[in-house]
Amino acid sequence: MVMMRGKYEGNKKCSFVHEEGGILKTDAPKDIGGEASAFSPTDLVGAALGACILTTMGMYAERHNIDINGTKVEVTKEMVKEPVRRIGKLNVKVTMSAAKTPEEMRPALERVGHMCPVHKSLHPDVDAPIEFIYE
Repeated sequence: MVMMRGKYEGNKKCSFVHEEGGILKTDAPKDIGGEASAFSPTDLVGAALGACILTTMGMYAERHNIDINGTKVEVTKEMVKEPVRRIGKLNVKVTMSAAKTPEEMRPALERVGHMCPVHKSLHPDVDAPIEFIYE
C-alpha cells in the first residue's frame, strides 16, 4: 500500500506528496480554464502509461541482459466529450535501438510492454494501442 496526500491549491491546481517524499503538482488544461502550468490529471494517466511500459520493459530487459537505455516513449492523449469528458485514446509509440535490441527478443519485450500494470488497469473504453519502432 502506498499513501499519497493531495491538496487543492486553488485556481484548478493541486499538489501531492508521496509518502517517500516526492512532490507532484497538477493544473487543468487551458481549454477548461486552467493555465496548463503542469500536467493535467488526465495527462498524468498518459505519462503513467508511458512510464509503466518503459519500466516494465526495463525490468525484463535487465533480467535478460538487454540494454534498452535510451528507449523513448511518446504518448498522445485524445479526449472525448460524449457521453462525458474523458480520455478516449492514448496512442503510444515506443522507439528502441535496432542495433541494441536482438530481433529474437523483440516479441517478448513487446508482450511485456502490453502487460504493464497501468495498461491493464485502463478502462476497456480507453483505446490504448502500443506501436513499437526499431531505429
